[in-house]
Amino acid sequence: MTLDYIACIFEVAPLHPASDLLIAELGGLGFESFEETATGVVAYVNKAFWEPSLLEQLEVYQYEGFTFSYTSKEIPQQNWNARWEENFSPIQVANTCVVRAPFHEKPSVRYDIVIEPKMSFGTGHHETTHMMLDHILDLDCEDKTVLDMGSGTGVLAILAAMKGATDVDAIDIDHWCYVNATENVQRNDCAFIKVFEGTVALLSEPPFYVKKYHIVLANINRNILLEDMAQYVSHLSTEGYLLMSGFYDQDLGMIKEKAQSLGLVYIRHKEKNDWVAAVFKVL
Repeated sequence: MTLDYIACIFEVAPLHPASDLLIAELGGLGFESFEETATGVVAYVNKAFWEPSLLEQLEVYQYEGFTFSYTSKEIPQQNWNARWEENFSPIQVANTCVVRAPFHEKPSVRYDIVIEPKMSFGTGHHETTHMMLDHILDLDCEDKTVLDMGSGTGVLAILAAMKGATDVDAIDIDHWCYVNATENVQRNDCAFIKVFEGTVALLSEPPFYVKKYHIVLANINRNILLEDMAQYVSHLSTEGYLLMSGFYDQDLGMIKEKAQSLGLVYIRHKEKNDWVAAVFKVL
């Protein structure tokens, strides 16, 4: 695969939450890295996968009151690892968890997660990942089975494992995320976490089709959550928890409605910069 990239320079208004929603949607279209600017977002996609038509039907274009425009240019091969190292700072969740890179100083916290994200989503810097980590800190994971859908870097699965989960599966559709999560679970001495490349369709195949989980994590986007939620619920054990994020606060109502139609009860949610992470439980 080429190491040349296409940079799409977006001008958006209002800056927030429009830029956050744009990043979330572009991440599902193969864009691998993002830089927020004073006026919008620069999004990078490998030249081999670039088609201008990718941007023609973006859902965010339909949001009333939002405006988007963009230009694109080719970015020649460069040291992408050096780029993220320059911009990646440690983040702290509550008082017990830090997500950092290997080159950062080791902190004195209970859960020290070392992530080398490269171009995978899920460092804890985005509001959705941060809130999901916070929810996991509130859950009892001891001896629990956990499924992390759309696992990205694997950071959520890793925290669940550090909190005592003994059977953890992580699934992501993106090959780079699969490779990166595999590296990160090894880096954090969580080699028992099993990482898989694929979609929700894997849950209908061996060995997943007979498995039940105490906790299912899904930090993806609204449309995927609504489409795949029934599959998640079918793999939840009695009194199991479903944690979901990747959607805007105005979408919480439809997420609740769908969850309740599937036999879940709403427990709580967190909000940060108009993003939401919600917890539901099997009745």
